[in-house]
Amino acid sequence: MDYSSKIDSEALVISLKGNLIGEEVGGALLKEAEKAISEGVKYCIIDINEVKYINSSGIGVLITILTKFRNQSGEVCIVNPSEHVKKLLIITKLNAIFNIEKTVDEAILKLKSEN
Repeated sequence: MDYSSKIDSEALVISLKGNLIGEEVGGALLKEAEKAISEGVKYCIIDINEVKYINSSGIGVLITILTKFRNQSGEVCIVNPSEHVKKLLIITKLNAIFNIEKTVDEAILKLKSEN
């Protein structure tokens, strides 16, 4: 699992590639989120376009990031999930708690318009 992160238009943008498995990069992703929140960032966009598989640990990482941002009156948006991951989000009903958009730009617009 590889990832990159940057601050773009007042949002932490995390791009993931490979398998999203919590044990591999979960701790590092949570530290990225905590650092951004401490710097006043209110939004997080998680681009999972290149994620092939997600397990329960990976779902746990996504929910923890969401909780951290919402506890600071922020929000999280998932961008461009694969069909496999999208089905999993629907089955687990996580599509009801996460904003899901097609592009990072659409996610930024949505998050800014809601708050």
